[in-house]
Amino acid sequence: MDLLDATAIAIAITRLRTACVAHGTFGFRRTRGLLPALLLAPIPVLFPAPAPAQDGPVFPKQIRMIIGSVPGTGPDFIARLIAPALGEAVRAVVVTDNRGGTNGIVGANFVAGAAADGSVLMMGNAGTHGVNAALYKKLPYDPVRDFAPVSELAAVSLALIVHPSVPAKTLRELIAVAKAAPGKLNVAIAGATGELMGNALKLQAKIDMKNIPYKGGAQAALAVISGEADLVFTSAFIVAEQYKAGKVKILGVGGAQRLTILPEVPTIAEGGLPGYEHEQWYALFAPAKTPPALVQTLHAEATRIVNLPDNTARLVATGHRIIAGTPQQLAERVRREIEKTQQIMQASGMPQQ
Repeated sequence: MDLLDATAIAIAITRLRTACVAHGTFGFRRTRGLLPALLLAPIPVLFPAPAPAQDGPVFPKQIRMIIGSVPGTGPDFIARLIAPALGEAVRAVVVTDNRGGTNGIVGANFVAGAAADGSVLMMGNAGTHGVNAALYKKLPYDPVRDFAPVSELAAVSLALIVHPSVPAKTLRELIAVAKAAPGKLNVAIAGATGELMGNALKLQAKIDMKNIPYKGGAQAALAVISGEADLVFTSAFIVAEQYKAGKVKILGVGGAQRLTILPEVPTIAEGGLPGYEHEQWYALFAPAKTPPALVQTLHAEATRIVNLPDNTARLVATGHRIIAGTPQQLAERVRREIEKTQQIMQASGMPQQ
């Protein structure tokens, strides 16, 4: 029954009630108990309940959250963590869509050219929206111009992992070993982030170590665990068991804060290189020109979701720290990441691709 039908019925009953009262009887003796009860019942029950109001901007019914890497990676983990609750909050179905390839370029370029109506988002990171701008001569998208920053959500510090055969228990001792034998120690490299962190360490400590490339982070970590390589920058979480078993040493973490899961391990800055700060961060982006109202709603909901107790526990347990910054803070983070990468590449002689 729609509202017009309900109104018509209510008016008819009111008129019938009035007529019956005017004649002093309800007539219809056989229904004397039923009919008066019906006629005198409250009229508002015939009206349908109003639909709940839509607060804030209206989003498309389906939203694709693009991830520029394969399942199981950091951006994938964060995206899948927030997608269900984000969809519930904006009354849409949020689908995670992995589009891995070339350090996230495939996925980022897709989002850069997508409609700016809230139907496509991206879980970006320090690589897709910082490192790539300095690393590639011809990047098909602009991390600043082509995206609307929503919120930086979380970050994870890569740790300096060392094989037990290296005679160093601290970062200062490692630097002394490297200075005593230039070029002898080798660094397992997988991806630009690890290489940049290693190069930044060598530049600031003024030491010489050899870079050895590997196809992926798992292979690079395994090379150090097996003794094939001397050290690597990787997630402390993936070598936690080997660390506990004494199969590797962790001499420092690259971020500004110690890891909650490894409170005894100092930051690299604390260990002897003041100002050293490099970490992998994850952030939500939308295509440029996405309406500000949509961006603000996404920001408010995404930051609320990562701060939910269950999500906080999962992030901390895997070595992350929650950031939940504003769109303006994320925009500044992107600019700083690009500038820092350019400086390290120029100073270390790291070539563009």
